[in-house]
Amino acid sequence: MRFSPVTMALQVDPLIRSALQEDITSEDVSTNSVMPRPCPGQADLICKQDGIICGLPVFCRVFELLDPQIQVDPEVSEGDPVRAGQRLATVTGDIRAILSGERTALNYLQRMSGIASYTARTVQLLDGTGIKLLDTRKTTPNNRIFEKYAVSVGGGNNHRYNLTDGVMLKDNHIGAAGGVTQAIEAARAYAPFVRKIEVETENLDMVREAVEAGADIIMLDNMDHDQMQEAIALIDGRAEIEISGNVTEERIPALRDLAVDYISSGALTHSAPILDVSLKNLHPLP
Repeated sequence: MRFSPVTMALQVDPLIRSALQEDITSEDVSTNSVMPRPCPGQADLICKQDGIICGLPVFCRVFELLDPQIQVDPEVSEGDPVRAGQRLATVTGDIRAILSGERTALNYLQRMSGIASYTARTVQLLDGTGIKLLDTRKTTPNNRIFEKYAVSVGGGNNHRYNLTDGVMLKDNHIGAAGGVTQAIEAARAYAPFVRKIEVETENLDMVREAVEAGADIIMLDNMDHDQMQEAIALIDGRAEIEISGNVTEERIPALRDLAVDYISSGALTHSAPILDVSLKNLHPLP
């Protein structure tokens, strides 16, 4: 996933505007108290932890929406490794816009950089295996586009973006349909032929049924290591294989030996800590 100009205009700008409206109901009382009139100024964006920087286009856009004349000059590129104490950018423009946009801009940058950093560490643990690391739909409401973008910047891969994006038959879909076979047959009859059908399985009987019914991708959900080995042998190349269920950075090394195509991890987006960054040294310009 990448932010094109069209994506920014249609998808991202309305979300940033909403975030700014959440923070500024009618006015920024603190800023208007100390800075009643326009005044040019400059501040430094400082990194306070080692990690991967992500979200610079969003950081810039927050200020641009408040004041089109504001200027952000990055000293690093999106996806770069950064170090504690490093200056990442300077922000120049009306001090009132800098102060009013600071928290929203930093919230996006910290969150997205934290996800990219966590993803990059986890991807590194799979280096040499050929297994692709995927995110999930376990994202913050109204922030999915930012969080999935951050996964891609960190070197991970995006699973389906939303419910329209692909067929995934989970336990409750299977229960509603009356079984694995019935669910797959119903999906194949309804979904466009270009859609792959993925089925979540919890035991070897479900795996066997999914293979026989012709699933394209079989997810091994919350199985122990021995069960997954048996399931992989049972599938025997007749479907792509995804591992899922409580996958964290700490668990990845124990999964490296499994001959699967994908490992999905909700932790990439729901449990990644932020990367601490700060806007410092704000001062008026002559």
